Amino acid sequence: MSRYAEINRKTGETDITVKLELDGTGKADINTGIGFFDHMLDAFTRHGFFDMTVDVKGDLNVDGHHSVEDTGIVIGQAIAKALGDKKGIRRYGSMLLPMDETLVMSAIDLCGRPYFDMDATFTAPMVGDFDTQLVREFFYSVSYGAMLNLHLRVVTGINDHHKIEAMFKAFSKALDEATSFDPRVTDVLSTKGSL
Repeated sequence: MSRYAEINRKTGETDITVKLELDGTGKADINTGIGFFDHMLDAFTRHGFFDMTVDVKGDLNVDGHHSVEDTGIVIGQAIAKALGDKKGIRRYGSMLLPMDETLVMSAIDLCGRPYFDMDATFTAPMVGDFDTQLVREFFYSVSYGAMLNLHLRVVTGINDHHKIEAMFKAFSKALDEATSFDPRVTDVLSTKGSL
């Protein structure tokens, strides 16, 4: 059973297509026009063992905000669509991920109710061509697009590149766990009977 989704979202600011296979091998084809963001989405894909293609045409002449925020929305929608009815999945996932001096915690609940909380600070305004303020915008947009509960914490860290990359990797590992199947879950893991 393939858990695949393709989503296209076009506005006056962006034209974004995302193709996502949850049960992949980590193959990535990413083109957002923002080099560091491409690197982060590539890390997300590889470390979560997803297959993902992302093509973004955005108003980078303005700045990266619309491209990053809208990419988060579309990736979130693709996650939700690929998950379908969520029968048999673990629902919860978490990861405590180290990267050099940085340690990041990510926790996810695929509950169908969006919520996002992040505790992270950055000292540099930019990492490469990526505005560090957009880290929050991206993960917020994913959480609402996918209707999932997401908590991210930078427990310790100094280098902003390491902090951001560890956040993307921790999120991908937690999502991989939450979307994986558990043979003990015969329907959905909820007293409500739906997620």
